[in-house]
Amino acid sequence: MQIAPIQRAAFWMIGAIISFSSMAVAGREVAVALDTFELLFYRSLIGLVIVVGIASLSGTISDISRQHLGLHLIRNIGHFTGQNLWFFAVTVIPLTQVFALEFTSPLWVLVLAPFVLGERLTRVRILAACMGFAGVMLITRPFGAPLSAGIIAAALAAIGFAISALYTRRLTRHVSITGILFWLTAMQAIFGAVCAGFDGDIAAPTLATLPWLILIALAGLFAHFCLTKALSLAPASIVIPIDFTRLPLIALVGYLVYGEVLDIWIILGAIVIITANIINLRGEVRR
Repeated sequence: MQIAPIQRAAFWMIGAIISFSSMAVAGREVAVALDTFELLFYRSLIGLVIVVGIASLSGTISDISRQHLGLHLIRNIGHFTGQNLWFFAVTVIPLTQVFALEFTSPLWVLVLAPFVLGERLTRVRILAACMGFAGVMLITRPFGAPLSAGIIAAALAAIGFAISALYTRRLTRHVSITGILFWLTAMQAIFGAVCAGFDGDIAAPTLATLPWLILIALAGLFAHFCLTKALSLAPASIVIPIDFTRLPLIALVGYLVYGEVLDIWIILGAIVIITANIINLRGEVRR
């Protein structure tokens, strides 16, 4: 029996959700031995080998060129910054809180899109952005108590991911996926080496941390591959809400593996943020 495109998209999203969640767990396990700069340095090196190997085998190595390096640079600075902040956040605050704040990234995309892509800021987009901000306030509750470094890092990571997404969208007009992934891993390996070696000391991976680093590299590449495949099979209005199931999954993982208690304010804030994303997606479909 032939499987419908939407069912196949849901299957690929399961792969993306598991990959993103495993990255969070692996990042927390590696943090005991490596800082975030070292983690991303080794992750990018492993990813670079994988990308070049697959491109060579598939015959797409010729897609890699030095065109649009300026756009690659901006995109990868945004992603590198966001990823560093995200990996720091998963080590110091509950995983559910990190993922809930990460879901504000699409809302930052719609706020910044007029400046980067020249897109119009509609009333629906403004409503979604305001709701997303309200959700962040419920999660962080900044009034009456100082914000923790982990919460600030997770919130800023979402902005970094939004910048990365916007410039990825610009790059896809001119550059193949192979070219984007090559410069993603190559540039971020350089960024990681410079930042990790700034103090003159780069910790080497051990036999205990190497499997986690390989998992992070593979999960990162596989997650984005699965997400791309899902979006090629079904509309974003169907695919993106499936991604929101990451939140209850990571809440369960946090409870079972790390004994994290689920905060009612995180649940309420996450509901508001997810609702804002769905309102925006429905508005885009109508347009």
